[in-house]
Amino acid sequence: MAAAYGAGPEYGTADVGNGASIYYQHYKRGPKGLCVVLLHSLAMDHRFWRLVAPEIAKHVSVVCIDVRGHGASAKPQGPYSIALFAQDVKQVVQTLGYGKVIVGGASMGGCIALQFAIDYPELTAALALIDTTAWYGPDAPRDWQGRAQKARAEGLASLVKFQTTRWFSDAFLAQRPDLVQECIDAFLSNDIDAYAATCHAMGGFNAQEQAKNVASPTAVIVGEEDYAAPVDMARRLHESIAGSTLTIIPAARHLTPLETPGVIIAALSGLLADAAE
Repeated sequence: MAAAYGAGPEYGTADVGNGASIYYQHYKRGPKGLCVVLLHSLAMDHRFWRLVAPEIAKHVSVVCIDVRGHGASAKPQGPYSIALFAQDVKQVVQTLGYGKVIVGGASMGGCIALQFAIDYPELTAALALIDTTAWYGPDAPRDWQGRAQKARAEGLASLVKFQTTRWFSDAFLAQRPDLVQECIDAFLSNDIDAYAATCHAMGGFNAQEQAKNVASPTAVIVGEEDYAAPVDMARRLHESIAGSTLTIIPAARHLTPLETPGVIIAALSGLLADAAE
């Protein structure tokens, strides 16, 4: 592993075509070869990785991206797709000059990371699939459309209670109200049209068959109490990807990079060590 560096991150945007740009946080650590790319969950932004990225960046370059439609990235009119998001990631990576990436994502970000590994295996050194799935099931288009419609009709605030109980365990909700409120604030700051377009993208995602072709070292991680992307979904991912590992985190729910960052840091560090061999 490379020597540790102490400088803080830089920020920038990458042009991804059609007038759209993707905002990123970039910890530059030494020569450009390998980097870790981290992708947030639905309705969050690059700050989602606030407890993970600085630790990983002690050893390797890290790029935290605001997915299209989120944060400070462009919010063009839809439709969006998970494949489009993965293409955006590729263009950011190429803009920054990296030849290989360890790509990790949580929930929506995990779907994008999986699609990235499927579409761009030549760029993928390793893969971290956190609190995510290759498919949300046969009812996904209807369920995600319903969420988008509720947001349009009643506003994002109408979804906050539903979201917070899925995001975090009861114990964490009580212990870290400050961090929970930061997530709520990020959620409420979203553009409704971009949120709805992203919901439709999630509903249309199905990479079950393609996942079987992933050959990169892969860590699958899930909270034991996750009922947004339950353990059974993670187990199916693990069984689909040859040689992958499966970690089930006791008593954690859906946003484990915030609830149990140490586990995620350890998993990414393990993938980094594998990629460096």
